Amino acid sequence: MNDSYTKLSVDLPVPKNDGKASHLLGRTIPNLILPSTKNSFFDLSAIEKKYGILYFFPMMSMPEKELPSGWNDIPGARGCTPQNISITKHMVELEKHDAIPIGISSQPIADLEKLSTLRNLSQILVSDNKLEFQKKLNVPVFAVDGNTLYRRLTLIVKNSKILKVFYPVFPPDEHIFEILKWLEKENEN
Repeated sequence: MNDSYTKLSVDLPVPKNDGKASHLLGRTIPNLILPSTKNSFFDLSAIEKKYGILYFFPMMSMPEKELPSGWNDIPGARGCTPQNISITKHMVELEKHDAIPIGISSQPIADLEKLSTLRNLSQILVSDNKLEFQKKLNVPVFAVDGNTLYRRLTLIVKNSKILKVFYPVFPPDEHIFEILKWLEKENEN
């Protein structure tokens, strides 16, 4: 694996909270069945664990494709591969909290399946290449090189209701620790 995909540069611009996710807390996850890297399709409104960790990310780097122009200069864009790898490394801790992580990207499912295998990712990744979440919940997006991509954010869901919104997420490779800290605190109550 190319190390440049798994390590974050220290000089990346930090995303600012633009308020574009403030309306999501308390909302209900819509009935969406999207193509996934496990079980072929996944119903995001019917998560069987106590907590669903829905984390949106722009796109992981494909080995044979160039990143969009100026990718490192877009606040919050860089870091999808390190984020996904860190979530895989902490699956046992998430399972202790009866939580299931689900990565959501507008990347085509064929890319996500290839990357999931290539990088040994154990979590479910779903492709929302028609931007259904953006249409139904107005999840923040940005455009680059003619493509619309999700901004990085995480929704913690219980019984289809959004209990916690992390936005913006930075640095993405350390975000798993914020999630675990929130789950620990929530389970103390």
